[in-house]
Amino acid sequence: MNKSERHELIKQMIREEKISRQVDIQENLEKAGVSVTQTTLSRDLREIGLVKIYENGHSYYSLAIKEEQEKFSKLLAQYAYKVERASFVLVLHSDLGEAALMANIIDAEKPSSILGTIAGADTLLVICRNEEAAKQVEDEINQFLAE
Repeated sequence: MNKSERHELIKQMIREEKISRQVDIQENLEKAGVSVTQTTLSRDLREIGLVKIYENGHSYYSLAIKEEQEKFSKLLAQYAYKVERASFVLVLHSDLGEAALMANIIDAEKPSSILGTIAGADTLLVICRNEEAAKQVEDEINQFLAE
């Protein structure tokens, strides 16, 4: 099994169940006939973009940041002309009346990296799960703003 196939298998595992430890991913891979070292698995998880999500006192791996973010970042960039970050909160600036449209995009996608939004007339506050998530969402939107 090559690297990209292994990455897809790991993504499938993460989508299907809440896995909280690397060793559990490694054991699931072995059950599928794939043997990897801990170093290789750590690198795979980093390359895939997995993050730990904390919910109700439990943590688990999620594809949240990398995959979900791209879905709506491009859409948001159609409306936002500026993004600013303060800790784990993003402020998206848009033309008058478009902040609610951006909030609707986020609400429809329900990315796990974002906890919620507050829309004004031309400003959208986006409350992210943590600073890392906010930075990654900001970077992604800015990437599409530059296009």
